[in-house]
Amino acid sequence: MNTKYIAVLLLILTAGCSKYTDIKTQGSLIPKQTINYRYLLNSTSTFEGGGQLPDIATADVNITDSIQQAGIAGNSYYTFFKNCYNWQSPIYATAIDRDQDWDTYYSRIYNCNTIIAEVPSSTGSTDSVKNELMAEALVHRADAYLNLVNEYAKPYNAATASSDLGVPLLLTPSLDAKLDRATVATIYNRLEADLKNALIALPKFSAYNTLPDKAAAYSLLARLYLFMGNYTNAGLYADSALLLQSGLNDLGTISSYPTKLKNPEIIFGKIAYTSFAYSPTTLKLGDELLNLLGTTDMRYVLFTADAATNLGNGYTGRFFALERSTYETRNIGTSVPEMMLIKAESLARSGNAGTAIDIVNQLRTKRFKAADYIALTATDANDALVQVINERRREFFCRHLPWYDQRRLKNDPLFSRTYARTWQGVTYTLDPNSNRYVFPIGQYYIGYNPEIVQNP
Repeated sequence: MNTKYIAVLLLILTAGCSKYTDIKTQGSLIPKQTINYRYLLNSTSTFEGGGQLPDIATADVNITDSIQQAGIAGNSYYTFFKNCYNWQSPIYATAIDRDQDWDTYYSRIYNCNTIIAEVPSSTGSTDSVKNELMAEALVHRADAYLNLVNEYAKPYNAATASSDLGVPLLLTPSLDAKLDRATVATIYNRLEADLKNALIALPKFSAYNTLPDKAAAYSLLARLYLFMGNYTNAGLYADSALLLQSGLNDLGTISSYPTKLKNPEIIFGKIAYTSFAYSPTTLKLGDELLNLLGTTDMRYVLFTADAATNLGNGYTGRFFALERSTYETRNIGTSVPEMMLIKAESLARSGNAGTAIDIVNQLRTKRFKAADYIALTATDANDALVQVINERRREFFCRHLPWYDQRRLKNDPLFSRTYARTWQGVTYTLDPNSNRYVFPIGQYYIGYNPEIVQNP
């Protein structure tokens, strides 16, 4: 076996907290029985985790306090945070540093590939049960690849997607696979096909929002089509997801924010790799986002907190604090609000400003106390689109989607702009055509696999 590939893919195996080889012979379980794969899919530590880099790079985060910058710069462990925040390359400083986003997603993909490859020949169950397990694995794998291609490849562009480099597309649990990068179009086409194939066997409803069901697949297809700029299909699949799940939290009346398994808004539960609720790597929020929110928006009240009070002297402004109240890492999976706003964006882009704003207001009525709520209006379709995107910023800050939105909208005349931030006296900028909208691939992986082409 080629050790060049083992060095990369073994880290994928060890990155997951649960592996097939760990569970298939535990206790009285019989090797190769289908039930083993059910237990594997139930392992949230293996399938629920996601990345962290998008929440650092987004313009909604604005770290300006010198004490926080010094705390991050003074610890080599946080080099990746500083480099990602300042849109620098490389993000990971040395050839021995591993990228947690890359490792986490490819760990999940390996386990999914194992299930897809081995379930058909497993014993002790019906074909319908086997098909459901393989469908779940397809959905988990699709989510991982959708995140990977939106971190390490250019945004989807129909004119260039067939030549733009994506990420290595691994579809079997092989430790010898070459890691050449598939094109962006190849990745998206595969995810589209896999999710539609999974829909055939997925249950209508799952016991927990961490387990894929039909709404999860519909919602991922809606997100995928949104990223592709296929707004008609994005709206249609958002509708399909909402027909199955449409619950909203009324933030104006709840006494505490629900935990993820009890949250009616979460369609497909996924969590970021790590919490950023504590100093020095707290996600301090920029004034532009805070002004968009306003102080009566319950997302401001419940999801942000005063930095000086909670973090100490030298810290100013507000920071993302939801994780402090729920004691859980933030959800980055699909949700009812996301489907509503995808539908609203689809309508706005088709010229239906009135219905688009109605959907935005339907969500906003659940984001204020009744006495503070003021309905939005739109003068035309462009105004409605701007209102939808602003609402996405209010709803999803510090949960990956703002960075993905920056990427997909960076050349849209309504949203195109150059961002700037200052770090210890040095100003860094991110213009619409910057290569830094694509994260560099860690040198660790390229060192073992020179066929991986680095991003410019």
